[in-house]
Amino acid sequence: MLAPAVRSCPSLVIVLLLVGLSLTACRPVANEEVVVYTALDQEFSESHFDTYRDGTGVDVVAKFDTEANKTVGLTEAILAEKDRPRCDVFWNNEILNTLRLQKAGLLAPYHPQHEDEYPATFRSADGYWFGFAARARILLVNTDLLAEGERPTSIFDLADEKWQGQGGYAKPLFGTTATHAAVLFAELGDEKAKEFFTRLQANAKMLPGNKQVAQAVSSGEIAFGLTDTDDAIVEIQSGRPVTIVYPDQGDDQLGTLFIPNTLAIIKGGPNPEAAQKLVDYLLSAEVETDLANGPSAQIPLNTTLDIPLQVESPQTVQPMEVDWEAAVDKWDSAAEFLREKILTN
Repeated sequence: MLAPAVRSCPSLVIVLLLVGLSLTACRPVANEEVVVYTALDQEFSESHFDTYRDGTGVDVVAKFDTEANKTVGLTEAILAEKDRPRCDVFWNNEILNTLRLQKAGLLAPYHPQHEDEYPATFRSADGYWFGFAARARILLVNTDLLAEGERPTSIFDLADEKWQGQGGYAKPLFGTTATHAAVLFAELGDEKAKEFFTRLQANAKMLPGNKQVAQAVSSGEIAFGLTDTDDAIVEIQSGRPVTIVYPDQGDDQLGTLFIPNTLAIIKGGPNPEAAQKLVDYLLSAEVETDLANGPSAQIPLNTTLDIPLQVESPQTVQPMEVDWEAAVDKWDSAAEFLREKILTN
């Protein structure tokens, strides 16, 4: 009920209503948002979210993970949230855990604008995931400790007694190291893969992550180590006495493994249309070019690009041929072996 003074002055009521409407109109409209779980290092990925927000007005809410835990923590979060997804887009820095989510039925199909510009081997035919901005699994060598012509040339040198105590590798349960392990179990078979990892554990030093491997090589703690090109290039650009060896380039050898970043849309995510638009943007030639020219030296997979690279690509060195589906099918048994027989010793 209106107070007496207000009842006696209808014009005051009109003024108050107009002021209220004016104040409501001046309130900022809530921005559209998209939620991204991101395993690529924050220092390499966050600027692309900022650029997208500045260009579209869409807020990119990013959740990052730690170097040691990497994709496992984010994957487990998505699995835990399956009944009420909070994530729209999963930007994984490898592929194994993306495929795990696909097998669990947690990914939504989408065919982005630029998908035909990417090789079929690096994307899902059904639109469940898309590979881009790859890294190579390489040997980083300390040039003060190992002269040219005396350096290892294969990942299997890490398990060779000739190199006892001189090599290093990251714990094979996370990120690209886990993907590499799954690929080797699929390629070599269980018996040979178990033999390799058993000898590896006895012969080389295990470190928490690929970054720590690269740092251990550059400091001279170890003579060489298995790591990724993005971690290796940081040490090279810092002026450390290190160089990259692309392993297994002989005619009878496996070739160098290239592992893509992957993008996937989470089924039932809160912002499905915004998720599709962000995936279109991240798969653009512009983003791959920026990632290639940036400090992480990612390797473009977009076939329309012809730009100078800081590292080698599948077009310039012999790449390993990979059956990604076979690799993910091997992962559970491989991980059980690695946990029980290798990491607990």
